[in-house]
Amino acid sequence: MLTLYHAPRSRSFRVLWLLEELGVPYDTEMVSIRGTDSAGHMPADYIDIHPHRKVPALVHDGVPVFETPAIALYLTDLFPEKGLGPLVGDADRGPYLTWLSYSTGVFEPAMVERAFKRPHEGGAPGWGSADEVEQVLTRVLQARPYFLGSHFSAVDIVLGGSLQYMMQVKVIPESPVFGAYVERLGNRPAMHRALQRDGDIDEG
Repeated sequence: MLTLYHAPRSRSFRVLWLLEELGVPYDTEMVSIRGTDSAGHMPADYIDIHPHRKVPALVHDGVPVFETPAIALYLTDLFPEKGLGPLVGDADRGPYLTWLSYSTGVFEPAMVERAFKRPHEGGAPGWGSADEVEQVLTRVLQARPYFLGSHFSAVDIVLGGSLQYMMQVKVIPESPVFGAYVERLGNRPAMHRALQRDGDIDEG
């Protein structure tokens, strides 16, 4: 059985969306990441599932997986017939792993620097500046409708979902390329199901 440890209106929405895209059965357990409360929404043993007590975390038959790219890779390998992640031997496997890693290893740190107006230290960090990252994504999405080409994949949930959020909070400005891409994502029925489910969930 799959259980998603989730907090509404948080970064774990991307895994909720991925599960809806996969169309597989799953349960959700609410985790209050904004402070514990009298209802005990932060289980005492949650540290055994996620060492930093963050979300998302996924438990599959008793085995925990955390970090969004790792969860996405785990799920798309677990359900290869759904076609949301290329398998080993597929020419797109390398780009798939690259963009999943880029989402949290490059994109998010660069955007945090921009959001908090921190100067980029040139070659010291392991990521490019926010301006460089924006240029990279623009070049990719100008050339093709999705990160892996003509077909939607989990990368568009993990990295695309982050891009969408950064546009919503005005860290990334609107552009024709990003606007068209986000519109394509917003037309997916599974995203609407995930938004509905996220809205139905309350931390208490």
